[in-house]
Amino acid sequence: MNAYPKITLVGAGPGDTDLISLKGLKALSTADVVLYDALVDDALLDYIPKDAVRVFVGKRANRHAYSQLEINQMMVNFARSHGHVVRLKGGDPFVFGRGGEELEYAAQHHIPTSVVPGISSSIALAGLQGIPLTYRGVSESFWVITGATTTGSISNDIYTAAQTAATVVVLMGLNKLAEIVQVYQEADKGKLPIAVIQNGSLPNEKIALGTVDTIVDQVKEQAIGAPAVIIIGEVVAKHKQFALEPSNAVAV
Repeated sequence: MNAYPKITLVGAGPGDTDLISLKGLKALSTADVVLYDALVDDALLDYIPKDAVRVFVGKRANRHAYSQLEINQMMVNFARSHGHVVRLKGGDPFVFGRGGEELEYAAQHHIPTSVVPGISSSIALAGLQGIPLTYRGVSESFWVITGATTTGSISNDIYTAAQTAATVVVLMGLNKLAEIVQVYQEADKGKLPIAVIQNGSLPNEKIALGTVDTIVDQVKEQAIGAPAVIIIGEVVAKHKQFALEPSNAVAV
């Protein structure tokens, strides 16, 4: 057990265990307790000391193992009782990962903290598919927007983003895909390319490619499910298979 309490927030990356940073693995190797999420590959637990406490605190199928407050309390309590707590989170802790809330709670209880950034699925999965989020003369910026607000409605930012030429990445938005499509159709962008990627970076990765007008049908045909990332913008047409079929919608 470490002599002093501390908490380290570690981003595990988008899924592939090789995409965690070396610094993240070093943090795991010195952990006394690891609190890990559903999107973290269990193989990463092999890097934890054998006598370390392991607690699954993730969310699966809309079921929470613990509330956010309970997770916050566990981090602090374990740090005080065991020493070094690693909060292992999918992607990056600060991209819709509630890492900021956890840091604030630890600070309120005077527990030293550090952060190891992770590769966010909002950027990595597009790149792994050969889709550039920005491209000279095509897209000058990209937006990352949540598809799941606390009110249950789509984010107002999607309405604003649909009026721009920016690439838009929507996380946690598969259940809102039809509503997102409607927003873009109302903005007269039915022909805009779009991709939906499930289980990005993993061996069972799937992708549906199409346009705003066709993507809902393509997602159904390809049986795309959560977790999935939605990418909307002209850059999606840069995918090597986008134009291979007349419908501009193929599965990889």
